[in-house]
Amino acid sequence: MTAPPVDREFDRRQALKAVIPFLALGLADLLLLLGWGLDPLWGFMILPPILFISVLAWIGFRTGFISDRAEGHTLEDRG
Repeated sequence: MTAPPVDREFDRRQALKAVIPFLALGLADLLLLLGWGLDPLWGFMILPPILFISVLAWIGFRTGFISDRAEGHTLEDRG
């Protein structure tokens, strides 16, 4: 028997806690590249994808989309 699904609603704070490490890593990478003397124009080209993916992850955690896709799936289920 399986337990009934639990409605788990993430709030903004939990979503932010999940996304902050990835955003910090991306921004640290950007600062490192700029510190090495990379043309600042490349910084403007690298920053939008970092922010875009961070916002997508925040929305996914905030709405519970990520937990809905991960519930009940284990490595054994994949074959």
